[in-house]
Amino acid sequence: MIIGGGPAGYTAAIYLSRANRQPVLYEGIAPGGQLTTTTDVENFPGYPNGVSGQAMMADIKAQALRFGATIRLGTATHADLSQRPFQITIDDTHQIEADSLIIATGATAKYLGLESEQRFRGQGVSACATCDGFFYRNRDVAVVGGGDTACEEAVYLAGICRKVYMIVRRNVLRASKTMQERVMSNPKIEILWEHQPQEVLGDDNGVNGLRLTHKNGSERTIDIHGLFLAIGHHPNSELFKRDVETDEQGYILTQGKTSHTNVPGVFAAGDVQDPSYRQAITAAASGCMAAIDADRFLNTLD
Repeated sequence: MIIGGGPAGYTAAIYLSRANRQPVLYEGIAPGGQLTTTTDVENFPGYPNGVSGQAMMADIKAQALRFGATIRLGTATHADLSQRPFQITIDDTHQIEADSLIIATGATAKYLGLESEQRFRGQGVSACATCDGFFYRNRDVAVVGGGDTACEEAVYLAGICRKVYMIVRRNVLRASKTMQERVMSNPKIEILWEHQPQEVLGDDNGVNGLRLTHKNGSERTIDIHGLFLAIGHHPNSELFKRDVETDEQGYILTQGKTSHTNVPGVFAAGDVQDPSYRQAITAAASGCMAAIDADRFLNTLD
């Protein structure tokens, strides 16, 4: 059984179907995963002219279906992994038994909670500079956050964009000393200390500005075309924490360079176990790994 319908889950389904394991995949509340909120994907191999996130996920899903995977709508609402076969409850109504389980439930980017932010998601508002920064080359953008991730995103964007504003709520950065030095020494990056976003501005063409409030109550507006949120991700692992080991942030821990969790027969793939890269290509690769690991595990039961 596979839980999660993003690139990791679909790829695992492709590999297990071709191994004649007849996998059953439940897509959850967001079939296709985070990529379905992305307008254009230009960094996934095999699409030289780019592709919409929704179209790409539809292609990968169709490939899994072609090889015989069973893909169902439904959300896992309870999991008992204390013994095998594992017991997974779907939509609080029916229970599935599985000899092996791949957890590919992904991670959810943290957003500010602004209505305007949601309105412009995919039209200038992003939670991934590596994914979307290229679309704003030679333009002005802003990064919200003050930790290592925010600094990494700002430095990356500075290599592409004309100017990068860093919106920092406090008067210090939480990032490591090395990352702070990289930000401070980059002439393209301007830090706006003690500011918080209040409203994302834009029109039918997308984002064109950001209204900010300073700690002292004053307001200012900056002209930007891209807004990148770098305030963290939340791994969707709560359902499995009773049995599966996670780190302090909730990312599922895997053993060495494998997809094995601490529970024999349970594997993790994609962003739910990846706090570092969070790319479609790495998720797909880990889905492949989980499928191969699961197949080898099932061979020990046959």
